[in-house]
Amino acid sequence: MDRTKVDVLVVGSGPAGSTTARYAAEAGADVMFIERRHQVGVPVRCGEFMPSLDEITGMFPNLTEAGSLFDIPGSLRCREIKGIKLVDPKDKVTLLDFEGYTTDRDRFDQYLAGLAQEAGARLETDCLFKEIRDGVAVTSSGEIEYKVIVGADGPGSRVARSLGLPKNSNPYPAVTAQAKGDFEPYLHMYFGDVAPGAYSWIIPKDGRANVGVGFSPKFSEGRLSDYFDRFAQKRGFEIEGKLEGKYVPSEGPIARTVSGNGMVVGDAAGQVISVNGGGIPLAMIAGRLCGTTAASAASGKLSLNDYETGWRRIMEKPLKTAAFNKKLADAFAFRSERSTALCMAILGGRRMGNLIRCKRIFP
Repeated sequence: MDRTKVDVLVVGSGPAGSTTARYAAEAGADVMFIERRHQVGVPVRCGEFMPSLDEITGMFPNLTEAGSLFDIPGSLRCREIKGIKLVDPKDKVTLLDFEGYTTDRDRFDQYLAGLAQEAGARLETDCLFKEIRDGVAVTSSGEIEYKVIVGADGPGSRVARSLGLPKNSNPYPAVTAQAKGDFEPYLHMYFGDVAPGAYSWIIPKDGRANVGVGFSPKFSEGRLSDYFDRFAQKRGFEIEGKLEGKYVPSEGPIARTVSGNGMVVGDAAGQVISVNGGGIPLAMIAGRLCGTTAASAASGKLSLNDYETGWRRIMEKPLKTAAFNKKLADAFAFRSERSTALCMAILGGRRMGNLIRCKRIFP
């Protein structure tokens, strides 16, 4: 098989992978990023919500130069969101002021991949990463020799496994689809609506909404597709297209994200907000750090450990707080509809706002 040589190899073309590839290329590295699927961003397996810049910087106060990172064209903003409605099993609503917008993840991901290509990174689709063998990446398209490899290949990362890094423990299964209709400009999050430990959502877009269900295997033993059908029937959705599934990291970042000349980023690193599954802005924040560090390390200027230090300084405390809050919810709220409703009533709007924003809910 042919062997390609690059400075930086990025496995995955989602927000984490494309952002990493972009910033590594902008820093002068010879970059290739590969995608196992035929088309970037397809199929869509996420809620497609982006918090506002103020919400992102509020969650991560150590983040700097956020404006340029999240400068997204207006054409990618499907619907402006005014707030979040948290709904308990008895349909009692708690309204939170929380601004943001929804997007089409396929177009959003393709835009980010385009920025990486404009910076000089080469994209190879239909290219499956298999393993690292003798310091070389073995893929379905041949061998790739690299100075630095980055795994942006999701919560079941093959790159992480090849590097001997920890895996995400207890990821939550979730499914999503598109529903036709006109929806109010509020993100709805339902807790315990279809089963104990299950959560569901409505994320409005333009003449449609992203709707989905996820659940904790600890408390819900049924089939996720059945839970989705129950949710869709209860809420009267007109579903279009195919139901798509994924796994969502639920216990915070993994213990190590660097090994030898490799790193992991995004879902592969557990850089996801445990309480709501949000991961797009985190993937981009960590991706920028990962890309600049990868380029510097490939040229012998920095250690990859600077990435570990950098992203943890920005995100570790909020993400660990979110993971702790999630464990509290598992312990006290998600055991039954009654306990879910009671805990939401006790918390009230202010504390649930802190919960969503990765802040402590009790002093």
